[in-house]
Amino acid sequence: MSVTINGTNGLTFNDASTQNTAATGFGFKNRIINGAMVIDQRNAGAAVTINSTANTYVVDRWNGVGQASDGVFTLQQSSTAPAGFTKSLLATVTTADSSIGATQYYLIRQIIEGYNVADLGFGAAGASTFTLSFWVRSSVTGTFGGAATDNSALYCYPFSYTISAANTWEQKSITITGPTSGSTFDKTNGGGLNLYFSLGMGSTYLGTAGAWASATYFSATGSTNLISTLNATFYITGVQLEKGSTATSFDYRPYGTELMLCQRYYQKIGLVDFASVGTGFGISTTQAFFYVKYATTMRASPTSSFNSMWLINQTNNYAITSAGTSYLSADSAMLRLNVASGTSAGGPCHLAPNTTAGFIDFSAEL
Repeated sequence: MSVTINGTNGLTFNDASTQNTAATGFGFKNRIINGAMVIDQRNAGAAVTINSTANTYVVDRWNGVGQASDGVFTLQQSSTAPAGFTKSLLATVTTADSSIGATQYYLIRQIIEGYNVADLGFGAAGASTFTLSFWVRSSVTGTFGGAATDNSALYCYPFSYTISAANTWEQKSITITGPTSGSTFDKTNGGGLNLYFSLGMGSTYLGTAGAWASATYFSATGSTNLISTLNATFYITGVQLEKGSTATSFDYRPYGTELMLCQRYYQKIGLVDFASVGTGFGISTTQAFFYVKYATTMRASPTSSFNSMWLINQTNNYAITSAGTSYLSADSAMLRLNVASGTSAGGPCHLAPNTTAGFIDFSAEL
């Protein structure tokens, strides 16, 4: 279907029956946030070591999972990218694991919020088919794998793809039938769909590619273990997950829009000397409350941390030493912060970084 303006097709819409919004320019075609890896609030391009089974966030919305011993890899934002992109996510093996235990795994993951895939109807009859596409480059060739899963990773779809040439960008596309079972595809602000890319996988978590299974699988049987090769590299960017059975052009969003989408899950405020990030008042000689308004509403009430921050009042600057009980909502925060001395009950003050590395951050990651 098209709209004609002055004899010219100004806007083109696909038939709704194709389940494809590629040509509309409207809506939220790509359900992945920061698929082009352009936002990196936490690390500004610095490498992050992945040596824990806990989620370690690197570029916004993307986390790495590894092991506390054996193999180690780093993740960081990279400027090596295919045509049409400026950034990628780079994994580098710094300690090889040539004999992966059955229950070990090395992963890159994004958890998609339920609100952003609710219309796909996962976990029930009539669930929509969707297509995953991405650009990948690796120093190791072979068959690689990953998986789409429900939030508990008890209902999983392993997939595989082939990297044919070393150190060469290749675009991949995988079409996945909609899951009609699985109990934890959240439809609100929980985990709606988990997407995994494997860098190494133990046998317990390997399953047959191309089918949903009531089991915990993070990759496909026969997939290559990048973690086995010291100094191996793996780049990924242009990650898109869209409704329908066809991969379409990447959904480029304005930088400010992408940043705002990321800030629903994580916000880092500060990084400029003396720039006020919150106003407050003393409640004793060693403690003050500060009000901070977030850049955008967050997914849920976040947790908070700080680094190199000052309390500034009418007479002096005082280093923040620790945090007391704070009150955080999805819209704003009231932080109770401690200093060694210098505040006064009822006295006005500001919260500000004392170096360019100073910040307050808020996390509501899934």
